[in-house]
Amino acid sequence: KIHGAQAENCAPISNAVKAGTDIIQPVQNPDTIVKSLAIGNPADAIYSIETMRQSGGAGEVSSDAETVEGIKLLARCEGIFTETAGGVVVGAAKRLIECGEIGRDESLVLCITGNGLKTKEALEGQFSVGRSINPIMDEFEAILKNKHKGGNYVNKR
Repeated sequence: KIHGAQAENCAPISNAVKAGTDIIQPVQNPDTIVKSLAIGNPADAIYSIETMRQSGGAGEVSSDAETVEGIKLLARCEGIFTETAGGVVVGAAKRLIECGEIGRDESLVLCITGNGLKTKEALEGQFSVGRSINPIMDEFEAILKNKHKGGNYVNKR
């Protein structure tokens, strides 16, 4: 099965698949953090719809909040830092699993193609500021040594 994923506030293909129609309702002013998918009237939408239907797949959306959570989940569980479009894929897959469209025991391949450094502004305010040290091996080793003792490292700058 081939499933499609789009940002919730710009989902003309997923909305058409869900509605069981081939008619695309263009989105005039997409309002989403997922700029790479903010295509309100995709040129090849009919082919996407046809592919999903013929394969037995579905179309689903991911809200901006679910997209950010998808980015965090992928980073935490797989060590992959994806851009917002990848977060949409994770968020939509989660929805498809929760509604039973994808079985919890099914194998699943998520296509994550973009690096999170392209859309890091979408994560502003989501994390505390990391530690900063000088590029000196002694400072790095001090962090490791302190971490093993259970302490917190404080940058002396």
